[in-house]
Amino acid sequence: MKYNIELQLKNKQESYAFGQVAAQANGAAWLKCGDTVILATVVIDETDFVDEDFLPLTVQYIEKSYAAGKFPGGFIKRETKPSDFETLTSRIVDRSLRPLFPKGFANPVQITIMVLSVDDEADLQVLALNAASAALYVSDIDIFNSVSAVRIGKIDGEIVVNPSLSQLEKSTLDLYLAGSKEDMLMIEMQTLGSDEMEIVDIGMVDPLIDPGMGTSSIPVRLSNAMNEDELIEVLALAQVELAKANSAYESSFKPFASAPFDLQCKISETDVDMIEYVRANHTDDLKRGINQMAKTERSTALRTIRKNIMKEKPEWDEHELKKAIEAVKRSMVRTQILDEKVRADGRGLREVRPIHIETNVLPSAHASALFTRGQTQALVVLTLGGAKDAQMFENLTDRGTQNEAFMVHYNFPGFSVGEPSPIGAPRRRELGHGNLAKRALEGACVRNGQTIRLVSEILESNGSSSMATVCGGYMALRAGDIEMADPIAGVAMGMVSEGERHAILTDIMGLEDHDGDLDFKVAGSKEGITAMQMDIKLGGIHLDVLKEALYQAKEARAHIIDIMMNSEENIELNEGTLPSTDLFHIDPSFIGDIIGQAGKTIREIIERFDVTIDIDKKKGSVKLTGKNREGLRGARDHIEGIISGSTPVEKVEYKVGDVVKGKVKKIVDFGAFIELPGGVDGLIHISKLSDSHISKVSDVLKEGDELMVEIVEFKGNKIGLGRAK
Repeated sequence: MKYNIELQLKNKQESYAFGQVAAQANGAAWLKCGDTVILATVVIDETDFVDEDFLPLTVQYIEKSYAAGKFPGGFIKRETKPSDFETLTSRIVDRSLRPLFPKGFANPVQITIMVLSVDDEADLQVLALNAASAALYVSDIDIFNSVSAVRIGKIDGEIVVNPSLSQLEKSTLDLYLAGSKEDMLMIEMQTLGSDEMEIVDIGMVDPLIDPGMGTSSIPVRLSNAMNEDELIEVLALAQVELAKANSAYESSFKPFASAPFDLQCKISETDVDMIEYVRANHTDDLKRGINQMAKTERSTALRTIRKNIMKEKPEWDEHELKKAIEAVKRSMVRTQILDEKVRADGRGLREVRPIHIETNVLPSAHASALFTRGQTQALVVLTLGGAKDAQMFENLTDRGTQNEAFMVHYNFPGFSVGEPSPIGAPRRRELGHGNLAKRALEGACVRNGQTIRLVSEILESNGSSSMATVCGGYMALRAGDIEMADPIAGVAMGMVSEGERHAILTDIMGLEDHDGDLDFKVAGSKEGITAMQMDIKLGGIHLDVLKEALYQAKEARAHIIDIMMNSEENIELNEGTLPSTDLFHIDPSFIGDIIGQAGKTIREIIERFDVTIDIDKKKGSVKLTGKNREGLRGARDHIEGIISGSTPVEKVEYKVGDVVKGKVKKIVDFGAFIELPGGVDGLIHISKLSDSHISKVSDVLKEGDELMVEIVEFKGNKIGLGRAK
């Protein structure tokens, strides 16, 4: 492959080839970065157009297993349904490029991005957008603005631009920003879990232990939230890098751009007479319709207005009238916000809708929370498990399989918005909203080795069900007695702008999302942000406006968190169904006493208290997991009694020549394992079972037999036995 362009960008080099592959496409770019090769193509249907008011753009990001020298996983050795990563990456590219297309563009466009070769340090989401933008830039579609992506990490307190994947694993920040030379178009941000701990005196070791046991200091995870001022500084740095990169792309790609063909945008002019008639005669009806909170009620009200006007003007085209009513409605909503600072439902610009929270409404679930904000309602259900319950997955850049131990699954059934649609596999939007809620909560969650699954069932939706999932998710975690570094809440922000005027809206509802210019979701604690997602409908946003929105969102989060904290005080755990976990530390020198001779002591604790025990011998950490708190408390008391000396531990010491009675525990081909007094196991070889030759141990012994044996040797911790004379 002969590369036409080689660009040295921040911490990476990209090489592009144009005109050598996929010649039938309207535009194609072959991108190489390290050992990663990506082909992006753009195809437009010049003869067809969509007779609806939306852009018919489809983006498909596809990973090929051969790119990493792998076979597709599973029974079928062919790429089939896209992975979650592929779906989310397609969504990111779509959201980044969609603002480039002019209003009225109605021809179907297909952007395909194929990963053909990969190295394990490649940031495929950044490269996918860069390749797609390059293909669009050199195509014969009349778009001559470059859009690119930059990822920012924070490693050991230092900001790193375009970190490698191994660097990103050590980062406490993952910020993905897409934009042009002038504007930010799309933001995905999360703060990552930190291993940094501080020692805090908590008064008592654990709620399971009586307060009379005294005070104790334990390690507590530090908050991973990023404050607004620091985030603005990082965004400003990212915007500088985007300006540099896009300038380089445009100057380099320009010689390879095709001449644009004459493509007409389908800009439908709304009938002015209809608009004036609606304003003059039905303004009050429209106000009443707009103030209908629910989407279904509002739609019914607007449909009634349309039917009434058609009776008055039967010669009019009903479809054109519908557009006229929509135009007047949009203008009324926006004008009222900008001029009167009052929203359609009567709220002020900074006002959050009423919130109601119930916890553990499902008695058989481990934990649950029903979070209602206005006419948006999320039922979030928590399930706890062990390591074996984690979701196995493997990304193209992974050297092996990984386990996802914190999952958020978001479901959006049609009935939540009054639509009679069937429930099927999760769509891109559902995967994206679940991923946003996961990113908001995961870094603040202290899992202690557990696998956590949150399922959000959206029961009603009128604005930002993803942020209701964040709030309900936090409450479900606390209702399941899961420790959190910070209370986490989320809020959706919007904006309406006309010329130099703009208004930032807190907790937007569906109407404001539809008729506004910004969809900006912010999740985090009172101190800072843990996750953020922004989509621009204007074509860009400036940092001063973004800063205003961030601080207004912080004010709203604090208000929501205060309500959540009041509700948290009233949580009653599902004691009968909630599995319990206890994690504490001991002096590693006592671990041998807890395990006992050949594991006898620890087996007795497990059987007696019906718990599982995991011990880290190096760190001295002990993790207990049980079906109920009584068993957990008893097991911990027993272990601490062994350490303090109040619980007697049977210790038997042997020396060569001792003769004892043992029981056959297990028969193997080469001998038998014998359980000795004190829970110690020894091995008697087949050659020492009899003076004469025997071919099978089972000829002379069976499990459960008792016999006299002699200690004949020690090999490390292993005891060799012989038949006593």
